[in-house]
Amino acid sequence: MITLLLAVAVGFGGYSLAHFAAGLGNGWSIAIGAGCFVLFNLIVGRFVKKRMTAEMEGVQQILADGQKKLQAKMQRWQFRPPSSMQAAQREMFADMNVFVREAIARTDNLDKYRWFVPMIARQKATAQLQLYWMIKDFKQVDRLLPTAFLADPNLAAIKMARAQMLEAPIEEIRKTYDKATRRLRYNENVLLAATFSWILVKRNDVDGAFKVLTEALKNSDNEVLKHNHEQLMNNRPAHFSNTALGDQWFQLQLEEPRNRAPRQRSVYR
Repeated sequence: MITLLLAVAVGFGGYSLAHFAAGLGNGWSIAIGAGCFVLFNLIVGRFVKKRMTAEMEGVQQILADGQKKLQAKMQRWQFRPPSSMQAAQREMFADMNVFVREAIARTDNLDKYRWFVPMIARQKATAQLQLYWMIKDFKQVDRLLPTAFLADPNLAAIKMARAQMLEAPIEEIRKTYDKATRRLRYNENVLLAATFSWILVKRNDVDGAFKVLTEALKNSDNEVLKHNHEQLMNNRPAHFSNTALGDQWFQLQLEEPRNRAPRQRSVYR
């Protein structure tokens, strides 16, 4: 990329000045050239990182402002309730769609750093994937999934959820699950294990779901996983439920929360 080329040019310039202008030996000249190369990379890297952070904070601010408006509307509804819960959900989703798309448009500002950050396209795709998922624009989600980073368990769970919506082969979903859970710390596998076991139960593979939870509980003490493991062990798949995970589960859109207006939550950290 352009940063590397400029850094090489700066390093070579430092070497040339030291060797030819200052008359230093080859060893010192190489050391000075290497130092110029490293210093240039550090300065440019810090500047670009600062600018990119500011852009993402701008996206976060759009989401935060949108959340405040939704919360204010919900407070007003306490005094003047909407005609129905369905009408309230439609209105809030329409409002959310507006500010989430504004946030998506803001992520286009990342394009200006494409010459300095080799993976900027994938970072942008990762951010947009989460935003499009929130407003259920699955056409864009499908476009971005092959490009986005899926190292985060939430993003891997989104990929699994989308595969379930599309009725993808279970081995495809299993491959995503195995890859995503390979190096997770203790209790970081909860959403993934809950999602994959739910999918297996829905596909009438109760034994498979039980095995997934048995293995997952070696790296987790989560009560939801324990409860579902116990229900399957006692042959009660009808009592299997991930609803206790709350918004973390419902954000995957495999199930709808009962009798409540949708609540917006940020996807950025």
